[in-house]
Amino acid sequence: MPSSAAAQGVAFGAMASQGDAPVEVSADNLAVNQSDGTAVFTGNVVIGQGDMRLSAPRVLVVYAEANERIERLEATGGVTLVSGEDAAEARSARYDIDGQVIVMEGDVLLAQGPSVMSAERMTVDLEKGTAQMGGRVRTILKQGK
Repeated sequence: MPSSAAAQGVAFGAMASQGDAPVEVSADNLAVNQSDGTAVFTGNVVIGQGDMRLSAPRVLVVYAEANERIERLEATGGVTLVSGEDAAEARSARYDIDGQVIVMEGDVLLAQGPSVMSAERMTVDLEKGTAQMGGRVRTILKQGK
């Protein structure tokens, strides 16, 4: 039976992310801007860190001031996030690397086994392996016999 609520918390991913694991990026194209410390990956972008995979048509990488590490990733054009058996889709996502938080926005759809949830926004805490959904949450919970 469907239900709706203002915000709902759920588990997300098979385990907490390995925040110190390297971030691997593959894409069809890369454009680097040394003056503002950014890089834009386009075309079949896939980003992996530990057991997590994020894919999108376009990802902006923003480096920290010294250009020694990634500060955040901004994915747009339709984003898919997979961790363990959980998968989520949204229009865009912003990944704060240091904070280990991903915010997905715009028609978020989360599939966890046979259960499906939708919302306008989902904030994933990778360190804790949890997610908070908000903005007209709708849930369909399938029950077995």
